[in-house]
Amino acid sequence: MAALPYLIAYVVPLTAALGLSLGGAWAFATLIFVFVLTPGLDAVLGLDTRNAEDEAARLANPWFDRVLLAWIPLQLGVMAWTAWAVAVQGRPPLEAVGLVLSAGVVGAAGLNVAHELMHRKDRVHRGLAELLCATVTYTHFCVEHVYGHHKNVATPLDPATARRGETVYGFLPRSILGGVRSAWRIEAKRAVARGEAGTLRDRRLRYALGLVTLYGLTTALTGPVGALALFGMGAVAVGHLEVINYVEHYGLQRAAIGEGRYERVGPDHSWNSAHRLTGLYLFGLPRHADHHYLASRPYPILRHHADSPQLPAGYATMLLLALLPPAWFAVMEPRLDALQGRAREERAAA
Repeated sequence: MAALPYLIAYVVPLTAALGLSLGGAWAFATLIFVFVLTPGLDAVLGLDTRNAEDEAARLANPWFDRVLLAWIPLQLGVMAWTAWAVAVQGRPPLEAVGLVLSAGVVGAAGLNVAHELMHRKDRVHRGLAELLCATVTYTHFCVEHVYGHHKNVATPLDPATARRGETVYGFLPRSILGGVRSAWRIEAKRAVARGEAGTLRDRRLRYALGLVTLYGLTTALTGPVGALALFGMGAVAVGHLEVINYVEHYGLQRAAIGEGRYERVGPDHSWNSAHRLTGLYLFGLPRHADHHYLASRPYPILRHHADSPQLPAGYATMLLLALLPPAWFAVMEPRLDALQGRAREERAAA
């Protein structure tokens, strides 16, 4: 039963399916749920700061994986249906825009599922993570996030760590392009060292071939409009993901302990959120401080760290706030000042 509350995540693809079925204004149902209803519900439902009392029992419960993996066919179905509806059925322009935006939000939530799976040790789960990332044209994320971001987070070396005073609009191109370059360098080094460069074990080649195949099939089945719709869904998903990246690490930095070396990643290098609703439908992602503290910890046993930097609202609210830089800075700069003051006091006491 403990896994069942996470089924709230499925409201996202189900509202997209509702829009596809009913058309008209219903095409925007997913956007209304995520960006209008969720901020209010997050505030009403409050915080969940409890940590699992019996981690072994939760990990042994197969329903946590079943709830997670059931997402994959549903997302694939929503995205394929959207491409078909826009390109073949010829939905009205405004409705088509709503459908693509809604499916893009589904893809963004799917990137979160992929994020959980890419940290697993077995090849099947990591392969499913690659599949989900491919559907939104962001496969390199499987390399950069695991081997780049987690190593360099909260340092100037990480393109996905937002600098203090940087707007989300300056951050987005730096993070996206920097992530692609970083993933290419990481995989090139790995492939050459293992003698796999130019083979299908080289993810630079495998991911490129996968995307060419995906867009080729989409074009064959739905024409160029369907391929354009697929790209649009991916753009929405990637933008959503990168704004969340902006929120998760904004202004936080690890102390340098030598040339090119930094202190160990700890719970104080990520913004944490204990908001109940978004914690459920993002499969624990808002407990981000613990995720970076121990990246191998599966979502059912992620811990709330009360001493880590805390976001004042849930992820949906903070994402909207980030899009308004003056409001974002007004809320977040005092919190960074307080964190820095606390750090100075702790150093003085030591």
